[in-house]
Amino acid sequence: MSTTAAVAAALLAALLFAVAAVAQQTAAAADRHDRGPRMLLRLARDPRWLAGALGDTAAFVMQAVALGFGSLLLVQPLIVTQLVFALPLAARWAGRRPARAELGWAAVLVIALVLFVTVGAPTAGADRATPAAWAPTGSVLLVLFAGCLLGARRAAGTTRALLLAAATGIAYGVVAALTLGVVDALSGGLVALLSAWETWALAVAVAGGTLLQQAAFQAGALAASLPAVVVGEPVVAALVGVTVLGERLATGGAGAAVVAVLVVVLVVATVALARAGAGARSGVLESGDEAS
Repeated sequence: MSTTAAVAAALLAALLFAVAAVAQQTAAAADRHDRGPRMLLRLARDPRWLAGALGDTAAFVMQAVALGFGSLLLVQPLIVTQLVFALPLAARWAGRRPARAELGWAAVLVIALVLFVTVGAPTAGADRATPAAWAPTGSVLLVLFAGCLLGARRAAGTTRALLLAAATGIAYGVVAALTLGVVDALSGGLVALLSAWETWALAVAVAGGTLLQQAAFQAGALAASLPAVVVGEPVVAALVGVTVLGERLATGGAGAAVVAVLVVVLVVATVALARAGAGARSGVLESGDEAS
């Protein structure tokens, strides 16, 4: 495992994911009436969304590269830094400067991530596991996923965006875990790749996650949906990494306590960063209304 290569590729993936998210949310929010396949057909004709889709593809490739060098426990927390890139980009697109609170919580997030990677020193586990090994964790994730979708059907606005984003985070966390198996199968050639169950499961998870993310972008502001995706993905990936693939943090005692605190800080900073972004956006909208 090459930690430096994994970190570099993960950070580049985070930047690309951020640019893609801003472009796609802008396109998806332009029309809140279309749903499902009709929404995707409309978005496929929007240059902004197509540019975002290209960025997403490049980001996914870099994420796969990062996972080829490092574990889920190392790579996926670093993907959280896309918030650090995305919210300032969204602010600039909206014609405002990032608020002090946004900059402050972004700094806390970066510091916590650096300490997590340094103190936790995540170690890799297996790249692949049988469907039977996936079954217990997969069943729990499937129940949570279905609950988010059922809740989203009955909700509207920010609540709907949040629930759809949570479902997206679950899907993308599974995508990250399956990517390890696909990369491993790819080393055996095209036949091995096409015969691996992870390849087809990955295709379904990517398609479902993409549709749900666009629906979340359509339902509310970027600050309402992106944090749930960004937090949900590494949490789910880490859960699969530990319970299915046997990944571990190479620390114990006081180090384990520090890691636990850092995980809490990561979640708090991510939520606070999103709320700061949402508050700043609301302020701009109110100022615009007063000016008019």
